[in-house]
Amino acid sequence: MPHEPDHPPIAGRYTVDLARPVEGAGGGIPAFAVSDLRSTRTDLIAVAVKRSEPARANVLHDLNEPIENLLYPIAHGTGPGPGYYIVCPAPPGPALSASPQPWPEAALIAHVLRPIAQVLQKLEIRRLTHRAIRPNNVFSAGPGQPVTLGCAWAAPPALHQPPAFEPFYNLMCHPAARGDGVIADDVYALGCLLVALATGQAPMTGASDSIALRRKLDAGSFVAVAGDIRLPAIIADLTRGMLAEDPDHRPTPAMLLDPASARGRRVAARPPRRAPRPFTVGTTSAWDVRSLAYAIGREPENGARALRDGSATNWIRRGLGDAGLCTRVEELVRHRVAEPQDDESLGDMLLTMRAVATLEPLAPLCWHGSGIWPDGLGPALAAGSLGDPDLLRSLESLVATEAIGLWAAGREERCDALALRTEAQTHRSLLRIRPPVGGIARLVHTLNPLLPCGGAVGEGQWVAGLDTMAPAMEAAILRSGGQGAALFDLHAVAFLAAHGSRELEMEVNALAADLTHGFPAMPWLRILATLQSRAQSRKLPALARWMATQADPLIAGWHNRDRRTALRERLRVLTEEGMFAPILAALDDPAGRDADANAARSAGEALARIDTELAHIAAAGGERAALATRYGQEAVAGLGLAATTIMLAAAVFG
Repeated sequence: MPHEPDHPPIAGRYTVDLARPVEGAGGGIPAFAVSDLRSTRTDLIAVAVKRSEPARANVLHDLNEPIENLLYPIAHGTGPGPGYYIVCPAPPGPALSASPQPWPEAALIAHVLRPIAQVLQKLEIRRLTHRAIRPNNVFSAGPGQPVTLGCAWAAPPALHQPPAFEPFYNLMCHPAARGDGVIADDVYALGCLLVALATGQAPMTGASDSIALRRKLDAGSFVAVAGDIRLPAIIADLTRGMLAEDPDHRPTPAMLLDPASARGRRVAARPPRRAPRPFTVGTTSAWDVRSLAYAIGREPENGARALRDGSATNWIRRGLGDAGLCTRVEELVRHRVAEPQDDESLGDMLLTMRAVATLEPLAPLCWHGSGIWPDGLGPALAAGSLGDPDLLRSLESLVATEAIGLWAAGREERCDALALRTEAQTHRSLLRIRPPVGGIARLVHTLNPLLPCGGAVGEGQWVAGLDTMAPAMEAAILRSGGQGAALFDLHAVAFLAAHGSRELEMEVNALAADLTHGFPAMPWLRILATLQSRAQSRKLPALARWMATQADPLIAGWHNRDRRTALRERLRVLTEEGMFAPILAALDDPAGRDADANAARSAGEALARIDTELAHIAAAGGERAALATRYGQEAVAGLGLAATTIMLAAAVFG
């Protein structure tokens, strides 16, 4: 099948046909038919990636072997549209959501539970998660056949999950910030899927994230998801354990392979103690510790006020009878009062963050009214930078205060606190580097390696790597009619800084210093020469012509007029060839510039000698003028005397 010349085949072999969409194959994400140029395979699809929803780079890197009953990633890259695509096997049949109907208990165990548990077990061995188990992303070839899990790599983890399929602690998060999670989160989603298939309808249909979260906090996940529906006995026992609030209490995928064993393994969790009267934080009511943590995280300003005035701790002590927890929270408040912040609102935000972590260790980091898991920071930054400035400002303050490290220090038993503190320090260091090389834009691209370059370079194009950046700049300058100034902006520099190798590091760093002194032509020429070599030396004449105009001050720096004339003519020829290496060699000529400087210095010294002689001549001019005047007067007097003598002689001898 022919492919667009501007979009070479993905991985050198897979072409995406936008004219042949495959409905329902992407689990709610657009998918298209794919042709393999090296074989006759027709059982492939390409799932499209949205610009503001970066693909899961870690999974695409680590999941490099087929797994049975999983649409595993085969390849990924840029394609027509322009867009970025994940190539994977096509589903064996329609999604389970296409024909909702109750499944028999035996079929659920044999064809749903066990096949998915096997997939999750293999993912767990690779330390990966799926995070997209939902009815429209699980497929079946037909009755009696095992189901297949769909593609889960073309968007941030759990971004498209229905609220019923996520535990309460993930529903507290911004949808893009739910993170990879743990395999127990996939077990939770599988439990919801079993309920949906056993009843023939998706649980909590139409409920928003906030409503679903509130139901789960008030009634518990199993009651909120299953409701009053009478489930088959084995499915009821299994899903009750799979929907446990604490991920440590859920059965592992290996246990689910033996449903009888998993059924009897259920961990009895003590229900949270409820107070006789609710405690209100702003507009949110709390009946137990978990809902209090949610209320404080959701409304941090009101939560900080309730913590500081003691009303929250009094309710914990009297309403819940938990003096130990009350003492720990009071210690946080005393610490806040003893160490006032220059920014009081920031101090209150840190107080509420620590209080939520103390009240509910399962909760995510709560910041400015929303939750975030540390490994969800990258996708959340991408969402903020591409359309949510409030979210971006909130996350920027989170990074600037190293809040993730402070949060981890308060829950060391549930995370690798040292690793998270180190990451938080690294992120803050990147943020503090002066733009355009550093700052928030650099951090966004560092944490999202597959996020395309923005700005003028990325307009109408998908630039996901250094090998495509130079051709993209050429295409952009052609579209602009030869105007290239907009291409060399903060977005391009941040993209280069995040993706740059050692060969580019010095030149990229030089951009920050040179931008304050006009256009940094020489660093950009070196960068473009390197980028062009990565693009298989593809000719870039339009970009070369524009860069030649910016390089004129470099030519003007030569002292020799003939050399300047020859260099301009040489540059004119090279720019039409569109190759930056020879242009760079012509302009970056240290030996020639040294010779030119030496010749200019010699000429300057000769000129100085001439000037000195002229100065001496000018200084002695007065004396010579006086002598000339005296000699002239004497000569005139002599001539006059001679003339008088002649006249007298003529008169006497006349």
